[in-house]
Amino acid sequence: MGATSTGTVEVSSHEYARAVRDEVFGRRVFVRGAVEVSSHCRENCHYCGMRRDNQALKRYRLAADELAELIIHRRPAAITDIDIHAGEDALTVSEVVLPLVRELRRRTTLGITLCLGTLSPRDYDGLREAGSDCYLMKIETGNSEHYDFIGAPGTLAERSAAICYLASKGWKVFSGLISGLPAQTEAQLEQTLNLLTLLPLDGCSVSPFVAGDQTTFGSHPNGDLEEALNHLAWMRLRSPRWLIAASSALQLLSENGYVRAFNAGANLAAINLTPPSARADYPIYKRDRVIMEEDRVLSAIQAAGCDPSPVSIADHLRDATGRKPGPTRAATSAKENSATELMSSPTTAPLSHARSSTRRNDPAAEPHSTAGSIRPDSMGTMPPG
Repeated sequence: MGATSTGTVEVSSHEYARAVRDEVFGRRVFVRGAVEVSSHCRENCHYCGMRRDNQALKRYRLAADELAELIIHRRPAAITDIDIHAGEDALTVSEVVLPLVRELRRRTTLGITLCLGTLSPRDYDGLREAGSDCYLMKIETGNSEHYDFIGAPGTLAERSAAICYLASKGWKVFSGLISGLPAQTEAQLEQTLNLLTLLPLDGCSVSPFVAGDQTTFGSHPNGDLEEALNHLAWMRLRSPRWLIAASSALQLLSENGYVRAFNAGANLAAINLTPPSARADYPIYKRDRVIMEEDRVLSAIQAAGCDPSPVSIADHLRDATGRKPGPTRAATSAKENSATELMSSPTTAPLSHARSSTRRNDPAAEPHSTAGSIRPDSMGTMPPG
C-alpha cells in the first residue's frame, strides 16, 4: 500500500482480491489432504520430473488399503477433503484409486478430489460412480502452440474437452496454470487466464515455474513469485466465487509464499499426507521440494489472519450449486465455442476486452456479492502487485 500524489491511499490489487475473497467466503480457508499415490506416468511433460523418460526416478504405487488406513485414522483434524494425486497411469486408476475411493466413500464423509491426468470417459464415469466429487485438470498454458512446446499431455483442445466432459457429468472441476514457463509470453499468459474463465470451472490455481533437476527445462530460470501472485489476484477479481489454491511451489520460491498467496485472495490449502518414504520419488517440482505438512499449513493460514473451514469443498460446492440455476445449454455451447477460438489464437485481446464475455462467475450476476463495487478499475488487465 502506498500514497498517491494527492495524498489518498492507494490499495494494491492483492488487497482488493483479498477483500473480494473475504466478502464472498469470509476468512475461511478450505483444507484438504494431498496424497500422492503413484509416480508412474505415461506422459513426457518437459517441465515435470515424473516424465516417462526420467529413467533415474524410482517409481512406486502405494497400496489402497494402507492409504485408506492413513486417511481414515491418521489425518489431521483440519482436513475436510482428500486430494488424490498420481501420474497418468491406467493401472494406478484400477488397482489403487478406485478401491481407495470406494473405501473412503463407504467409511467417511470426506470430499474426494482426483488429479490423475487425461483418462477415458469410462474411467471418469467409473471414478464418479465410486464416489469422487471433484477433478483437478490443469491446462498449464492456454496457447495451443506453447502447450505443444512444453510437451503437455495430448493437445490443449483434448485437455479442454476433458474438462467440459467432466463438468457435464456432474464433477466439480478445477484447473490451473504455470506462470513463467520457458518461452511463455505475456500475450500467452493473458490468453491462458482468459481461457480459464471460459471453461466450466469451480476453482483454479497459479504455480510459478520451478526448474526440475531431471527435466528438459532444468536449466531454465524459475518463474517470478510476484508475477504468480499477481495472476492469482487477477483470478480472484475476475472470478470471485472460485476456490483458488495456494500452491506449494510458491513456498519453494519464498518462505512466506503461502501466506502471501492467502493475502492475494487464495482460499484453499493442502496438507501433504504422502508417506515420507515416497515423497522424494514424486518430484512434480524437484526432489527437495517444500513439503507442506500440518504445522506449516496451519501456521500460514493463521499468519494470514484466516481460519480453516469446517465445511468441506464438496459440501460447499454442492450447496452453492443448489442455490443458483445452472447455465443453459445455449450458454454452455457459446462458452465452449469461445474457448475453442481462444485456444487456437496465437495471441489474445487485452484482458479488459474479455470482461463482457458470458461467464458463470461474473460478480454482477451473483446476487450475494458486491465484489464489483470494490474491484480496481484495472481489473480487466493483469494487475501490478
